[in-house]
Amino acid sequence: MSPTGIEAVFLANREKLVRFLAARGAGDAAEDLVQDLWVKLSGRMDGPIANPLAYLYRAADMLMIDRYRSRRQSEQREQHWAEGHESETPEAERTLIARQTAERIAQALAALGERPATVFRRVRVEGLAQKRVAEELGISISTVENDLRLAAQAIAALKEQIG
Repeated sequence: MSPTGIEAVFLANREKLVRFLAARGAGDAAEDLVQDLWVKLSGRMDGPIANPLAYLYRAADMLMIDRYRSRRQSEQREQHWAEGHESETPEAERTLIARQTAERIAQALAALGERPATVFRRVRVEGLAQKRVAEELGISISTVENDLRLAAQAIAALKEQIG
C-alpha cells in the first residue's frame, strides 16, 4: 500500500525538511527533528490540508523553536543551580512574607464574597473542573467563569499593590 496524503508529501520532501531545519540552525538535530515531526504527524487524523508542504515546513519550524526554548530553559535552570544562587532574603523572612501575602490574597478573595472565594478555591486550589463546581454550587458555568475572572482581577490588583 503506497503512502497517500500528508504521508506522501512528507516522504517526498524529507531531505528538503532536513536541509531546511539545518539551515535554520538545528544543525545535527535536524534529523531528530524531522523524525519527531513524523511521529507527531503519524498520530494525527486531520482532514485534508490545503498546502501540505507549507504545513510541513511550518510544523518543522515550530518543533525546532519548541526544542530551542526547552533547551534554553534547561540550561538556565542548570546554570542557576550550579551557581548555587540563593535569595538575598533569609529563609525565615521569606516564610513570613509568603504568609503575609497569602493572608492578603485570602482577604482580597473574601472581599469578593463567599461564592467567588469558594469557586476560586475549588477550581484553582483544589483543581476541580469548572463544570463540577457549577453543579455542586447550583450555578451556571458562565457564573463560575465570571467568579474566576473576578478573583483573578482581585489578585492582579493585589499584585500591583505589592509591586
